[in-house]
Amino acid sequence: MTYDLWYWDGIPGRGEFVRLALEAGGIPYRERVREPGASENALIEDMQSARKHPPFAPPYLVAGGMTLGQTANILLFLGEKHGLAPESLEGRLWVNQLQLTIADMVTEAHDTHHPISANDYYEDQKEEAARRARSFREERIPKFLAYFERALAGPTAWLAGGKRWTYVDLSLFHLVDGLLYAFPKRMGTVASDYPNVMALHARVAVLPVLQAYFDSGRRLPFGECIFRQYRELDAA
Repeated sequence: MTYDLWYWDGIPGRGEFVRLALEAGGIPYRERVREPGASENALIEDMQSARKHPPFAPPYLVAGGMTLGQTANILLFLGEKHGLAPESLEGRLWVNQLQLTIADMVTEAHDTHHPISANDYYEDQKEEAARRARSFREERIPKFLAYFERALAGPTAWLAGGKRWTYVDLSLFHLVDGLLYAFPKRMGTVASDYPNVMALHARVAVLPVLQAYFDSGRRLPFGECIFRQYRELDAA
């Protein structure tokens, strides 16, 4: 089956967590809004189409007759269907738990530059963003990364504890990548406190199954999305 992935064009966003799993798993998919001839409003038009289980927002994946929304839910499905998660129920729930924790941090990272309203410009909430970013840098980044550091403290190099990566390792890689982009000064200060997390980031970066994707130009750069680089929001 070739899946249809729907997400906004031009930004990695939450869709990148799904892309990484599809690419690393060698799973056929089409990114519908980036196909030749796709209209500017293709995503909005598709979301408004009649579906048994409509998504609230992208990303969403169309798999045959199913429409799957929410990043963690999509990855839960792909993980079990394509061997990107542990075989046991306990293991699959564990990586889903980790994925949901990553989702929590992604939301908090987004809210550093849009703490009041996602519909207002950053420039309209800069004072509030500065306060939110300071709390995120000083309190939340250490708290989240310390949790993932503990999760990686076992005898293996991967979050699920096995000999092979799972989709949540790819997601943690992208999360760390985003933090390094948005908060380079802060990450430069604290990265050494989380050697297991940073080592996982380095291992995923050189996974053979991802090199073709990384080299293809299809991996979108950070910019006007979840992880944004504002110098005034970053500090050591």
